[in-house]
Amino acid sequence: MPKEIRRVGVIGAGQMGSGIAHVCALAGLDVTLNDVAEDKIKAGLATINGNLARQVSRQRITEEQRQSALKKITPGLSFDHFVDCDIVIEAVTENEEVKRKTFVQLCPSLKPDTIIGSNTSSISITRLAAATDRPERFIGIHFMNPVPVMELVELIRGIATEDSTFETTKSFVSKLGKTVAVAEDFPAFIVNRILLPMINEAIYTLYEGVGTVEGIDVAMRLGAHHPMGPLELADFIGLDTCLSVMQVLHEGLADSKYRPCPLLVKYVEAGWLGRKTQRGFYDYRGEKPVPTR
Repeated sequence: MPKEIRRVGVIGAGQMGSGIAHVCALAGLDVTLNDVAEDKIKAGLATINGNLARQVSRQRITEEQRQSALKKITPGLSFDHFVDCDIVIEAVTENEEVKRKTFVQLCPSLKPDTIIGSNTSSISITRLAAATDRPERFIGIHFMNPVPVMELVELIRGIATEDSTFETTKSFVSKLGKTVAVAEDFPAFIVNRILLPMINEAIYTLYEGVGTVEGIDVAMRLGAHHPMGPLELADFIGLDTCLSVMQVLHEGLADSKYRPCPLLVKYVEAGWLGRKTQRGFYDYRGEKPVPTR
């Protein structure tokens, strides 16, 4: 029988971590939200409050549900606050070294049977699990962005992940109202294995002068009926994250078709990472986004 998850720890109060905390609290679970600094946790809580208020205004939840969810989330500046958690989900930057260091520091604070989940969008679950003291209780739990809106969660088993860990996590994800897609532990799993090369190809199309930023996005919105153009989507995801996933694909599968576009590399080197830095393929500092090329 799957173990019941009652208390959740979330590491990282950024876009993904705050979204995960949001949906867990709304599902009635107790959540401890952690980050490296108190101001980051406060910013994450403010984001959650704003997103819950938006759901109230759109009549997707009630004001009582919003208030109840907010009461379910408590800040935790150190991993010691995770001592009672049944599952801890890591949602730090998409960098394998950072994630592995996080897991090494985390494990001594946990109960022996606590499950560790990683929200990685591309990195090997088996390799990450090897940095912990519990590879059999380690699993990939890849939420889609924005978490409160997107219905899918990818579950990825590492080579050592036990059936009980998988079943408990699957039941937990269902409790959040999400649909599970099971992926094998290959670079970038399912969604990003398909999505990120498309975005990378759109950047090549811009790089080679086939189309402009606006032309490419309009073409894919109207010609393929995508809700968001690929360059606009890249800015939303974060160009640093896009580059990280493409690097994982290129290195992990050794196929030249996954080579990151040099223009993507240049934007990341410039610190133009998309919406979060106010500049990417669009400049967001004015009243409306303006293409940067």
